[in-house]
Amino acid sequence: MKKLIYIFCLSVIVNSSFSQKINKILTGIVINQKGKPIEDAKLTFTNATLDEKLIAITNDSGIFRVDVPDVTLNITVVHIGYEYYYLEEYKPKEGKNLKIILKAAGVLENVVVTTGSRTNQRTLINSPIPIDVFSQNDLRVTGQPAFDKALQFVVPSFNSVNIPVNDATTLLDPYEIRNLGPSRSLILINGKRKNLSSLLYIQPSVARGEVGADLSAIPLDMIERVEILRDGASAHYGSDAIAGVLNVILKKKVDKSILNVSSGITSKGDGQSLRISLNSGFSFGLDNKSFFNYALGANKTDNAVRSTPIDPLGEIYTLGNPNASASDPVNQNIINYLNKYPTGNNINGTGATQFIQFSYNSELYINQNTYLYSNASVVLKNVLSNANFRQPYWEVDYGLLHTNDPSGTNYTNNFTLNTNGQEIYKGYLGFQPTFEGDLKDYNATLGLRYFNNGWSTDMSLTIGGNSQLYNIRNTVNKGLAIAYGPASSPINFKPGGYSFNHVVGNIDISKQLNKFTSIAFGSEFRKETYQIFAGDTASYSLSGSISFPGINQGAAGIFTRYNLGFYADLGIDIFKWWLVNGTYRYENYSDFGNASVWKLSTRFNILEDKIILRGSFSTGFRAPSIQQIYTQTYYTTTNNGSFAIAGLFNNQSNQARALGIPALKPEYSNNLTFGFGLKFGTHFSLTLDYYDIVIKDRILLSSSITSSNPSTDLYKILQQNNISKITFFINALETKTSGLDLVSNYKNIYIGNRANLNINLGLNYQLVNQLVGDPNANAPAAIKSSGASILNEQIESLITESRPVYKGILGFDFKINNLKIFLNNILFGPTKFIDIDLGSSPNIKQVFKPAVVTDLNVGYDFNSSISAYISINNIFNILPKWSLEAVNAQGQAELDATKVIAGQTISNRRLIESDITFRGRYRNTGYSGSQFSQLGTIFSAGITVRF
Repeated sequence: MKKLIYIFCLSVIVNSSFSQKINKILTGIVINQKGKPIEDAKLTFTNATLDEKLIAITNDSGIFRVDVPDVTLNITVVHIGYEYYYLEEYKPKEGKNLKIILKAAGVLENVVVTTGSRTNQRTLINSPIPIDVFSQNDLRVTGQPAFDKALQFVVPSFNSVNIPVNDATTLLDPYEIRNLGPSRSLILINGKRKNLSSLLYIQPSVARGEVGADLSAIPLDMIERVEILRDGASAHYGSDAIAGVLNVILKKKVDKSILNVSSGITSKGDGQSLRISLNSGFSFGLDNKSFFNYALGANKTDNAVRSTPIDPLGEIYTLGNPNASASDPVNQNIINYLNKYPTGNNINGTGATQFIQFSYNSELYINQNTYLYSNASVVLKNVLSNANFRQPYWEVDYGLLHTNDPSGTNYTNNFTLNTNGQEIYKGYLGFQPTFEGDLKDYNATLGLRYFNNGWSTDMSLTIGGNSQLYNIRNTVNKGLAIAYGPASSPINFKPGGYSFNHVVGNIDISKQLNKFTSIAFGSEFRKETYQIFAGDTASYSLSGSISFPGINQGAAGIFTRYNLGFYADLGIDIFKWWLVNGTYRYENYSDFGNASVWKLSTRFNILEDKIILRGSFSTGFRAPSIQQIYTQTYYTTTNNGSFAIAGLFNNQSNQARALGIPALKPEYSNNLTFGFGLKFGTHFSLTLDYYDIVIKDRILLSSSITSSNPSTDLYKILQQNNISKITFFINALETKTSGLDLVSNYKNIYIGNRANLNINLGLNYQLVNQLVGDPNANAPAAIKSSGASILNEQIESLITESRPVYKGILGFDFKINNLKIFLNNILFGPTKFIDIDLGSSPNIKQVFKPAVVTDLNVGYDFNSSISAYISINNIFNILPKWSLEAVNAQGQAELDATKVIAGQTISNRRLIESDITFRGRYRNTGYSGSQFSQLGTIFSAGITVRF
């Protein structure tokens, strides 16, 4: 028989004001509705005459034991996944065991959460703000291999998708809550801030100019649950929490070791993946309450190729002689090459990835009132992606990358002028630059928590970092080859990289003063360090390495800043049915000064919690990320026959100052949320919440600014500073985002003997996502007077239209005996893009149509030790589909027009489609991306062994 280990956790400090004599032993058991014991349930015993509350934790048999005074007690019991239990005025009786039965909770019901308040932990049903909770199983049944991808398929307001042009984004995909970019969603692990990535997204696609954390570095095996706060929380947590907070709660004790092995492949036979992980641990120490839980994992995923045919006439229009005939030697070279190689030998889609992970979570009880806690995680990742293949009519390798050259071409001249089409594919086929990235992401927390006289004190130190170093292979530096001869250019380059790390100290103190009032206050200190590593000289000299120029030595450096914050939080249950919570926060940053924000929230429970009304209003802020302040990526180009520099210049640079670009300052926001919840019985629940977020001085990455008009001040300043083009960060304008979040659940529907069904429905619907005011209102005078725009139509579209207008999830979870079937349907709403960078018109939009993606997961428990599953993601092989849409009458005229290319009359619509897809290379998604993956159906299977 399993030995019962009694856990004693009494948080009592006897002082002069405490006159009650402890003279009774209260024992009992906590079980679920099926009679099974519940381990680690937390019981709290209170009485108005007690100076402090008493606490007990159940053991692995659900048993608790606690010494109590001879008074009536109010007892609360909480445990993740169960309803909040409250027993009023219970009189302990010696020798009588107390039996407590907890009911399983639905999403709206009494699940205990830690996110969104610094005072007492609340349940979902009595929280004044909208919070979603997802268990590890909710994430696993999606069949997705990584944490960020799993969230995409369970959270309507969360979006993450592969970027079609990979490069450094192969290391981590951007994500966002409520279409506000990764910079405005705060990521926590066990309530502590996770480090940001060192990568600044600068591609002309989703999340341009943003920085986020590496969610893929968080192992699924270590996750107990995820709490997603869908509301502004800057007053609680500081910078970045404008759109919401994602708090990952790590697993504690494990009964058995768990080995997971899984593999997957796409319906096209590529993108093969293999994953293996082990989760184990042990309990030890005082009453066996201490624990150490760890996970090891490794993953290898091959690339999935989704190259599409290149349009020969589009290539001729851009790289050939469009006004000549098709028999023109240059045009004929293009046609002949693409006749033999329709995709131009491109290998695009998703990159190859491999990584290993280690993580742990631990608590060490020193005594009944004090424990040390610690957690850490590290991931080492390597990725390989392919840049656009350089066809011989586009770029030449100057004899450095191939040996078969029947024509004896002079590679310092244009290749296509010296070789006919037949010789192209008999000899030189072009070259394939590759991008390789090595990433290390780590985080660790060490803390001490103790209870004394009713006060809870939590002190912790957190460190975290993310570093990325890059390699570019199989390419050349054209500028070096032309200026100094082919031998002067290497074919492999180290273009540099980035590193970010932070050190965070927290102290959080709280107390429930009485049955109705709780307070909390605390402080956070943070140091951030950002380092930019220069590439080798050949990677950035002159034109730089083709496909990915290196980081210039002048842009390299180490940059540091500090901030110190204080907060106070007060929660009052004015009545049992009416809660009011208020929070104030003050922060000081070393690089821009002070910020003060506050939040007020309330909640009404009506008809014994069957109806919930809730709302909040808060102010928030987001400090410019240190990456946005200091990153520079510029390269050398030709300008009027001479060399000039072009690229991203930070706001501290001489170039930015010459143009009058100001230093960055914080974004400020106003967040309004209100909604209601309904609960009918123990099975059905529904919540609907409205949100409105106004961000002032929003930080954006500008359009590329240039001028060819010698009479303008802009032209003169650019010439004086030897600049051909410049982009920069700026507090551009105000944006407004509003929408609705719907969450509904129907749990435990009786189907038959030993069978039940759960149905869940979620919807995020965006009502407004717009720029407020003139995009050029804050533009420097020289730019404004020249007629240039700091935010062209493409940038405006990326901000306001590039994510789905709506996203819905309808899931069915069916279980009969040992068989589990999960069917999920995800509705992705329309998205729109304008792509000027590739030559398309600002009057034409690429519009992606709504689509439903269906996933199926079937699992079976063979016994208590072995289970397996088969998963099919995107069963019906739904791919992104899009069409062109005119913005105005001029756009329609452009679509209806025709052009003569190489003697052939074609519709202008074809050329615009060619531009948007980089002349056909990215027909599935366009160059900027889509609202869901282009990979189509993916099969996966796995087995779990518990021992």
